[in-house]
Amino acid sequence: MHRPIDDAGSGTGDGAARGPVPVPPAHRPHPVPAADPAGPWTAGGDGVPDPGRVDPRVLGALLARHGWQRRGGAAGRYGRWTPPGGGPGSGGTSLLVPDSLAFPDSEELIGEALTALARSATPSAREVLTGLAVPSDEVRWWRDVPRGPAGTVPWPEQERLRSAARKVLLAGALAVRGRAGYHGSRHRAEAQASLEPVVVGTDPGGRALTAFLPVPPGRPVAVRLYHALHAAREAVDYQRATGGMEAFDSAVEAGVSRELTEALVALVRGTEGVRIALAWAPAAGVPDGCAARPEPVEFSPGDLPSLREASARYLTDEPSVPVRITGAVVRLRRSGPRGEGTVKLRVLGGADVGHVRAVLDEEAYRTAGHAHLVGLPIRVVGRLESRGGFRRLADATGVVPVQVDEAERDRLMKSLHENLDFFEEACGPEEER
Repeated sequence: MHRPIDDAGSGTGDGAARGPVPVPPAHRPHPVPAADPAGPWTAGGDGVPDPGRVDPRVLGALLARHGWQRRGGAAGRYGRWTPPGGGPGSGGTSLLVPDSLAFPDSEELIGEALTALARSATPSAREVLTGLAVPSDEVRWWRDVPRGPAGTVPWPEQERLRSAARKVLLAGALAVRGRAGYHGSRHRAEAQASLEPVVVGTDPGGRALTAFLPVPPGRPVAVRLYHALHAAREAVDYQRATGGMEAFDSAVEAGVSRELTEALVALVRGTEGVRIALAWAPAAGVPDGCAARPEPVEFSPGDLPSLREASARYLTDEPSVPVRITGAVVRLRRSGPRGEGTVKLRVLGGADVGHVRAVLDEEAYRTAGHAHLVGLPIRVVGRLESRGGFRRLADATGVVPVQVDEAERDRLMKSLHENLDFFEEACGPEEER
């Protein structure tokens, strides 16, 4: 609830008004979306979380995290909170938030505070409501870049921040699924799907961005990023001090990878420095092995040579992986009617990638073609090569058709008839990458 700090009123103990302050419709931001009905929150018609389910201690923790200041209030009963930049006698507004639900008017005060936050033009108000509606860990990025007109960051720089932030989150999601110096295309689809619930909020000036990772299922990603970012910072410091890259090798176990170092390069490039900070959802507590209030991790342009060298090292050092893949043939190509040819498989099992390519000898290629025509997958043994992003199968041998149930066979045959134009078609440039 927005209230003038020096307003007089009754019923709250310190003279703050209890009635709502009208906000012109043109200045009201869009309300926070209602929470998922299947989740722990219900929301009113205005998109405000149900006051009866809001823990005032969580609300207070989120207000403090986002720069609101507690400025007095009846001890042990409620506190008065002012937005960032506000202060006593400044003509600003305030919220009255109870310290607990033990008092008769606690739920009413929380409801008024939530309504005021939904109507507030203060950017942090929406972030507080987001943290209440879906308990989330927060990852915040700052980039120190030159300001444009009116103190804002140019649009291309804002896009670079968003792109780099996505890459950082994806690197964390990949590390949750396995430790590797280079992930390539392995686990990528699953990692991207795990980030779909993430909500992103941008600072009005364009210099900062916050990602809200819902505790289920996002906490493993936040925890992995916490360890990986600190390990990357320590590895960079070690390399700059000694010239050795050994710390980057051991940092793989913490979640550092080529994907993360490339994301950090994209984040730092063109800036005077960046910071990344994590904050845990107050409602979920602090995860094991993590600091309660993690310090921001900082990187500067001077770190770029170390990060680039580590990225190249991860790419070349990641070994190929022996696999036994079951896949449906979706492309076949060879230069003439005889000899070896290239096939593309949609992987059904045996590797954590979506598609692979393999060069087969004449007999194996014929077997793959027959299996393709009758709607059967094949099984093939080989080595998944890292240099192609784990999209190529080297030394492919032992090609045999695999029997499947009728439903799966019908589905494969339908896919064949829908893609007849691709049979014996030369692979396009975009597929060879």
